[in-house]
Amino acid sequence: MDEGSTGALVPAVKTEPVSSSISAPSIPDCSLAELDTVVEASAQLDKDFLCPICMQIIRDAFLTACGHSFCYMCIITHLRNKSDCPCCAQHLTSDQLFPNFLLDKLLKKTSAHQIAKTATPIELFRHALQEGCNVSIKELDSLLAMLSEKKRKMEQEESDRNMKILTDFLHCLRKQKVSELNEVQTDLQFIKEDISAVERHRMELSCARDRYSMKLRMAGNDMKAREPWSSLMDKRNEGPTSTSLNTWGVVSAGNFQNKKADSRSHVSTYGLYKKDALNAPEPQVNHTGLSVARKKRVHAQFNDLQECYLQKRRQLPNQLLDPQEKDKNVIHREGYNAGLSDFQSVLTTFTRYSRLRVIAELRHGDLFHSTNIVSSIEFDRDDELFATAGVSRCIKVFDFSSAVNEPPDVHCPIVEMSTRAKLSCLSWDKQSKNIIASSDYEGIVTVWDVNRGQSVMEYEEHEKRAWSVDFSRTEPSRLVSGSDDCKVKVWCMKQEASVLDIDMKANICCVKFNPGSGNHIAVGSADHNIHYYDLRNISHPLHIFTGHKKAVSYVKFLTNSELASASTDSTLRLWDVKENLPVRTFRGHTNEKNFVGLTVNNEYIACGSETNEVFVYHKEISRPLTWHRFGSPDVADVEDDVASYFISAVCWKSDSPTILTANSRGTIKVLVLAV
Repeated sequence: MDEGSTGALVPAVKTEPVSSSISAPSIPDCSLAELDTVVEASAQLDKDFLCPICMQIIRDAFLTACGHSFCYMCIITHLRNKSDCPCCAQHLTSDQLFPNFLLDKLLKKTSAHQIAKTATPIELFRHALQEGCNVSIKELDSLLAMLSEKKRKMEQEESDRNMKILTDFLHCLRKQKVSELNEVQTDLQFIKEDISAVERHRMELSCARDRYSMKLRMAGNDMKAREPWSSLMDKRNEGPTSTSLNTWGVVSAGNFQNKKADSRSHVSTYGLYKKDALNAPEPQVNHTGLSVARKKRVHAQFNDLQECYLQKRRQLPNQLLDPQEKDKNVIHREGYNAGLSDFQSVLTTFTRYSRLRVIAELRHGDLFHSTNIVSSIEFDRDDELFATAGVSRCIKVFDFSSAVNEPPDVHCPIVEMSTRAKLSCLSWDKQSKNIIASSDYEGIVTVWDVNRGQSVMEYEEHEKRAWSVDFSRTEPSRLVSGSDDCKVKVWCMKQEASVLDIDMKANICCVKFNPGSGNHIAVGSADHNIHYYDLRNISHPLHIFTGHKKAVSYVKFLTNSELASASTDSTLRLWDVKENLPVRTFRGHTNEKNFVGLTVNNEYIACGSETNEVFVYHKEISRPLTWHRFGSPDVADVEDDVASYFISAVCWKSDSPTILTANSRGTIKVLVLAV
């Protein structure tokens, strides 16, 4: 019976009966007990036909003096090694073997009967011919005609089946291609509409530029027309006057001459500036070179950009841009489709930069000290200070402006705070400029007052190494931590004990508050998953994001609904926590065992690599936008095994192309995205 008509069936264990040489007779109305008796008798009879040595049907049966039957080859082979019966162990030699003609005859009859019951008609017919069955020529002609007709009919049926299969395939292919054609036609219509909208906007810009140039020319002509009138007024002022007035007149004339000279100088300068601005070739050359470079970046990532454009355009096919929207990352154009405007913003931000440029470099510790790994680097609330921490058991706070502007040999921290254990993570309080939290290898979470340079609170509930700590943006007194003890703990600075405890059953590698809510946290763990919790109900996570192949080392929020994650499977992933969907996977860097850092900033995601490089991705493109390799032309660096170092921490400066980076050697670089 068809499975679809009865639903899924529970599989049952089926016992296959042992094939018998002599089948039980057909009994139409026998009981189950009788049927079992027949089957058992048949099975027992079948066993009697088996050779005790090879356990197969006896071939060339020979009988021993003790009354046992064997295959001739089996018993002869046995007697070459031993001189006893395999069944009863009595003394036996080859002279005591005799052919068992009766058993051979019985076996042949049984075999023939079995073949008659199991063989197909063709096999029976072939067997009859081989046995010398007498068939006349007329009967053979009739059989050949029947076989020929049967063959022709079977060939037609086979051909019909093949044609049906081919027809079904072609129909499916046609349906698929029609769907693809409709999709392509729709995409072409989108492209046509967008080209028209862009060309129309370019015409508007050209007209506006022409109007502006006309105004500049008219302003220049007006100034030239006023010059004769100014000369005439100068001559009139130079005429004879009384002595009492002459002095005042000379003074007045002199002042007027000075003012006129200043005016002419100003007009001349403005005219030259205007002329240079309109006709100078140098800016045009630079602009052309910039355009060419940006076009090259577009073609290098054309497939990803094409996918991005089509995705955005298909999602918002007929939705015009809302003029009331205030998203600063979206370019607002009148008459633009929302998807086109969104993609133009992506294209603009993606092609804006092509490299990372070093603007400052400093060291976190002693050049010759082996424990210089910077585990965490973070900006404060106002991006004026940044703090570093690592295995050197010290939190160092630097002034960012001084680090960028002062020579490398005078970079000194403004505050240093020593700790008992190696540090794994830092988090500034985004509401209070002087408060920073740290987690360390002994499982202690510490809150520090930077102004006083000392700790104000210590939480020691974690039983193993604490990997991550984070302050809530909306609840400044609340912070969360995660540890190798498989627990996530939520703390309040007004209490000495944790206020919430989540047992995750796996090592916790990272925790992060949603920037728009003090009740939602993302937790990355060694079980390869990201658990998204609402702290008001911690019995079950809101959602578990799966996809990484190894431990999740970092989680960072780009927006209230966008979450980026990093893993030791050498990928970054972007998730939509509102729709609980994976968005994109980023590949290009190498990360298989170390914490290499992760940071986000509006449209960009940056991370480190175990190749001692910093990689920057655009959130809409799966391949790297640019990267920078640590190292310098110093002889000492060349001699060192650079491959043994890795990037260990990264941090964007808010709403800025500037990024702080540090590696396992203790080198800190300030990088900026550049054209």
